[in-house]
Amino acid sequence: MNYSRFLTATSIARKPSPIRATADIMVKAPKSLISLAPGSPNPNMFPFKTATFTVENGNTIHFEKDTIKRALQYSPSYGIPELLSWLKQLQIKLHNPPTVHYPPTQGQMDICITSGCQDGLCKVFEMLINPGDIILINEPLYPGALYAIKPLSSNIINVPSDEYGIIPEALKKILSQWKPEDSKDPTKNTPKLLYTIPNGNNPTGYSMTGDRKKEIYELARKYDFLIIEDDPYYFLQFNKPWVPTFLSMDVDGRVIRADTFSKILSSGLRVGFMTGPKSLIERIVLHTQVSSLHACTLSQLMISQLLYQWGQDGFLAHVDRVTDFYRDQRNAILAAADKWLSGLAEWHAPKAGLFLWIKVKGISNTQLLIEEKAIEKEAFQRLAQLIKESL
Repeated sequence: MNYSRFLTATSIARKPSPIRATADIMVKAPKSLISLAPGSPNPNMFPFKTATFTVENGNTIHFEKDTIKRALQYSPSYGIPELLSWLKQLQIKLHNPPTVHYPPTQGQMDICITSGCQDGLCKVFEMLINPGDIILINEPLYPGALYAIKPLSSNIINVPSDEYGIIPEALKKILSQWKPEDSKDPTKNTPKLLYTIPNGNNPTGYSMTGDRKKEIYELARKYDFLIIEDDPYYFLQFNKPWVPTFLSMDVDGRVIRADTFSKILSSGLRVGFMTGPKSLIERIVLHTQVSSLHACTLSQLMISQLLYQWGQDGFLAHVDRVTDFYRDQRNAILAAADKWLSGLAEWHAPKAGLFLWIKVKGISNTQLLIEEKAIEKEAFQRLAQLIKESL
């Protein structure tokens, strides 16, 4: 993979922050060492002295005096080491990426922590998208991504999709206007990346099948574009086995995957993680070094201690409990839709996530219907009551 051709001039120009580099050094330094380089505040002046969090099973996570000092202090831009280590093993267990054992220069898998998925995605888009670049998406699209991409003045091409996600034949037809070798010609403007939410897509709720992913990945190889696999609802798939990911198919190092704890642990903790080729993850971290510096240390330590307390099996058991809850929620809203909207609208039962996409028959624009008429008739309140009755 020639990653240099994908990078923007801004990303190429980024260099390691000397101040942030000292944070990485201090991770490996003896605890007795006091660094005068980074200008860290003295933790003895922090007013918070201990903290205890009670977990749903009655266990606790307790931050003693030294731990709370660390939790409230600056930390490495990549993320705290123990959380990175745990997540790397999780990604290997769940996806077994072919790139795990590749050399760094050939797309070796790497991970960094971000302040939720959104933080990581914005940095990825800034890293890759120049004005005029061709970007492939499938609308309706998550607004948080769409409105991060639009200001970058790219040429956005929508790839048709159905209830099973992006339609490979439609993507193939779009790509047919180029030759595979065009990607090696700097004078040719070929598609640079495909952005997709493969499971429980926001807002449609549609999920992509494994066979379609394989076809799309082969097209990415043929036409040499990257795949941004934004997968916040991966753990909320209602059927097992879970559908294989693009990351699990990535023999080239062309997939950047975004995961988050927002949907399964807490949205307010703002902890996500990006997995992808080391050369590109490094670029994301360089951006973090001069923007947010690092994801919240307190949040990372809370999650890290919880994950080590649970272990992989305990974490996945928690995921199953969360999925069971949302499956019941989905079934309840589907029952309400069947009862009240049959013949008036159409929809498909989501296989993952938090969304049900309803198309009202005979109305091309439902915005007025929702924002004015539905509120006037207290329709939302009535729908909520019907869902509660179905549970």
